[in-house]
Amino acid sequence: MLRSWPENGPEVLWTVKVGIGYGGPVVKDGKVYLLDRDDKVGDNLRCLDLSNGKELWNFAYDAPGRVMFPGSRSVPIVDGHRVYSCGPYGDLYCIDVNTHQPVWNKNVWKDFGGDRIPIWAITQCPLIYGDLLILASQAPDAGVVAYDKLTGDVKWKTPNLGNESYASPSVVTIDGEDHIVMVISSTNPFGHRELPQTLGNVVGIEPLTGQILWKYDKWRCHISVPSAVDAGDDKVLVVGGYELGATMLKVEKKADGSYGATELFTTEEYGDQTKPPILYKGYFYAQYGTNSRRDGLVCMSMDGKIMWKTKRDPDFNKGSMILADGLILATDGRKTLYLIEPDPSGFKPLASAEVLAEGGTGSENDPLASRVGGSTQNWGPLALSDGKLLIRDQSRMMCVNVAQ
Repeated sequence: MLRSWPENGPEVLWTVKVGIGYGGPVVKDGKVYLLDRDDKVGDNLRCLDLSNGKELWNFAYDAPGRVMFPGSRSVPIVDGHRVYSCGPYGDLYCIDVNTHQPVWNKNVWKDFGGDRIPIWAITQCPLIYGDLLILASQAPDAGVVAYDKLTGDVKWKTPNLGNESYASPSVVTIDGEDHIVMVISSTNPFGHRELPQTLGNVVGIEPLTGQILWKYDKWRCHISVPSAVDAGDDKVLVVGGYELGATMLKVEKKADGSYGATELFTTEEYGDQTKPPILYKGYFYAQYGTNSRRDGLVCMSMDGKIMWKTKRDPDFNKGSMILADGLILATDGRKTLYLIEPDPSGFKPLASAEVLAEGGTGSENDPLASRVGGSTQNWGPLALSDGKLLIRDQSRMMCVNVAQ
């Protein structure tokens, strides 16, 4: 990794136009895959050449619709010669990267009794685990669902796990075994005033059978977006925004083979509204910007001690971060890309450059979305491959050189 950048910022190798939204790219074997979207038409899985940005092929399907904060939502996943993606209306596709045609497709929402789409649509990044493709449905008849990745057959599903969630399942190691962990929101008091106001759940699931192994039922975040983080030593960190913070859990296997989850601490001084934190050398780094709180980039120790906050100097708010070569590449949610040395003693920026643009979010016709989300909303996840950083705003995706 470059540890300093030219005065005008790192070299932009290529730029392509994309539709509005928050979906991020994934890279494999020199090819970039992005689930793009046009709300008037539907979803469009695009494959680009990493070296020059040229579009190699695409697969589009009809899925019109619009929600608050419109546009794309998720990140695809590549496995062998197949790429999997899930659109904001639940359309789950397995596409052969050689033929560019679907192998199978399902609807993770409608297939399980879903009717009215969640307020901010289906925001799921599929997870590959062995022969399974796992993601959350959250429809009335299913919570987390595992499909045979080759055929699309349902191998297992949990019951509905509670309120709607925008978090994706993640893998956490407990007592040497893999658990699928899903974070479920508490009741949204603004979007669902008609429902009983219940707390959310953090649920551990056996990956091959779907058996629910443990549950923590006191999670308080009414719009959960970040996945759970494996904190090591049988611990799980769950974070949220909306001024509701973070909870560290300890999951232990009992003598009878069952599991129990214990809350180690909860803090309102640390969180992240849209992304899971980065864990590096025993410390967590996250962007704790919420609707009414601007703590910026925040560093927290394993026991919940806040080491430092940038607050608004500089401001970090719903941006994306990636760890490589002992360094953090981070967008601030608006225009700026930072190169940061993670250090619990203080914020140590090595370089920064304004590379993203304002505008084109589609929220200008929605006063609430504009007021809450601002005029930029450059919140899409980053991808890094072969020293090339893929970064997007609301109209472009760029490839930036960040390595020697």
